[in-house]
Parts: sequence; C-alpha cells; structure tokens
Amino acid sequence: MTTQQRDLYRILGVERDASDVDIKRAFRKLAQQWHPDVSAEPEADARFKEINEAYQVLSDPERRRMYDTFGEAGLGAGAAGGFPGFGDFGDIFDAFFGGRAGAGVRRGRPAAGSDLRYDLRITFEEAIRGTEKEIEFPVLDRCATCGGSGAKAGGAAATCPQCGGRGEVRTVRDTMLGQMINVTTCPRCRGEGRVVEDPCETCRGEGRTQRTKRLRVTIPAGIDDGHQVRLSGEGEVGPRGGPAGSLYVAVTVTPHRTLKREGTELYYELGLSIAEASLGTRVMVPTVDGEEEVEIKPGTQPGATIRLRGKGAPHLRRPGARGDLHVLVDVRIPTKLSARQRELLEEFAADGGETVVKGTGQGSGIIDRLKDALG
Repeated sequence: MTTQQRDLYRILGVERDASDVDIKRAFRKLAQQWHPDVSAEPEADARFKEINEAYQVLSDPERRRMYDTFGEAGLGAGAAGGFPGFGDFGDIFDAFFGGRAGAGVRRGRPAAGSDLRYDLRITFEEAIRGTEKEIEFPVLDRCATCGGSGAKAGGAAATCPQCGGRGEVRTVRDTMLGQMINVTTCPRCRGEGRVVEDPCETCRGEGRTQRTKRLRVTIPAGIDDGHQVRLSGEGEVGPRGGPAGSLYVAVTVTPHRTLKREGTELYYELGLSIAEASLGTRVMVPTVDGEEEVEIKPGTQPGATIRLRGKGAPHLRRPGARGDLHVLVDVRIPTKLSARQRELLEEFAADGGETVVKGTGQGSGIIDRLKDALG
C-alpha cells in the first residue's frame, strides 16, 4: 500500500520558489483563519496542525532543502505526521498581533536608557539664521568605576540562573485546545539575561551614575517654534551597559517685534499716509538681513502687498531656498485735521468734481468718504 505524499507548498498556498518572506506571510494569513481559537469549522484543529507542520519544514532552510530533494521521506522520523505539534510561539503570536511575543522586552540584552527633553529658547533672528548653543543638563551616565557593567572591579555579570540568559520565562499550561505558552519577563534579571552577584560600590550594580552633561547643539537655519532637534545617543544610558536613549532639544522662538512668521513666509505691516500712498515714496522696511529700501508706487491702494522674494525664512529641507517677505500696505486716515489740511482736501475734492458737504453728519464729508473708500 502506497502512502500519499503531501505537497507542503500547496498546503501553504505558495509556489515552490517562494521566498522566506512569502512563506511566512502565507503562514500568518492561514493561521489567523484556521486557529482553533478563531475558527468554528470542525476541521479547524486538523487544518491548523497541517499548516503549522508545513511551515516548520519550509521555514527551515535545511529541512526545506531535504524536502525539495527527497520529499517527506527526506525528513526522517519527523515525516508523515511526526512534526512538532506547535511551531515557534512567536510566529503564531505574530500572526495574530503583528509582533513577536515579548516584543517589548529586549530578550537577553540590557534595557535601553530613557530619552530626555531639553527646552531651549532662541531669538527670532537665531531661528532664521541658525546658531550653536551650549547646553547643560543632569543625566544618568555610564559609571566610571565599573565601566557600566554594574559589577565590582575584577568581577562580571553572570548568566541569570532563572531564565538561562534568555531574559524571559515561559510557562506551559494544558487547556482543552492543547498546550498554551505564556511568556513573561524574567523577574530576577528584568529581561537582561544577566545578573550581578557582586555589585559595584559606586553605582550599586546599576552601571550608571548621575552627572552633569554639557553639549554644543547646532540649531539649523529655518527652525521654527515647536520644532525639535534629536541627538541620538545623548540621553540616559541603560542599566548595566544598556544603550543610551536620545536627547530631544525642544525649541521655543521669541517673537519678533514687527515681523510675523508663517512657515517660511514673513509678513510686515507697513503704514502709509494718504499722501505717500497717492504720490508714491521710498521707505525702509525691516528684514532679517537688515533694513531694505522699498519703492511705493503712486496710487498704491490699501491692502496692497509688496513681495520681497528670498527675504523670508530658509527651507529646512531645501538648502539654499528661502521664502518671501510680504509687505502689507495699510493706508492711515487722519482722525484730526488742521484748518489748512481741511482746506486743501476740500480744494482737492472740488478739483475732482466732488461736492463736499460741511458738517458732522455721518458720511457727509470728504474725510468720511475717504474712510469708507479705504476700508
């Protein structure tokens, strides 16, 4: 009697030349569909076992090579239903939750240090041009006595006897669906996989002590209020030789007295008299590079905008590029007139064919009409 050979590639629904990534992706998809805790189909248990068995072979390069060459016969005693009942727990966990079991734990490795934040205030001009600042802050840094190991001089950390250096403890319990594995961080070594039996007297086994750290920070030109500069590896070091976190320098920019900023664009409100707007003139306008003379053409209207190209803030991600400075024209109407000024305005109105009604009635005078016309 001949035993029918199974096609493990067909069980996972992949081609024979499928990559490791394709095989793992197919396993995740099928595991989500057929796991007995999820599927109500009566054949779910058998189907899930078959999928898992196929994955155990095809995810192992050596076993896959033997299967491709000799079929299931090349797998020896593990063939024809003799595969392990469950695959790596992490792969099954990954299929349902998109991450490895215990992903929050760096198994068998020292924990990383914390990130730090430093609040830095700079001027408007420094934000536009860029600057360098020296900062000082307290930080947990590597212990100078033990070099960060946490062990007394001449000693060293040893493999944790509770977890065997894995940094995690697995407990197995039997359920009606089979064996369930629970993975937790080792309570003795806190996930590091190593313990210090004879701790350093300076840091008491932590491998780090507090000190004041000084750094020079480069603030790029064009940075804006609320932006952060990340300095990798300048945060707190982890316990017992763990890698350092990052330092985030949070920037606050002091507002300019006359210039307003929106992204890379700057804005300045220019006040002009009626005569200046009507006759034209030349005025000095403040920019981040110093004052610049701007021509006001005759007949400039209220609300007009004069654009000074390249006088705005630099682009952070486009070196050499800058925004513009927008000069917003505001024509100012006088609230009080001398007798001579009123006389001249009346002559101006008469020369233009306008009738000026004297008095204080609303909307009756030339000044009121100018106010209306100018907003």
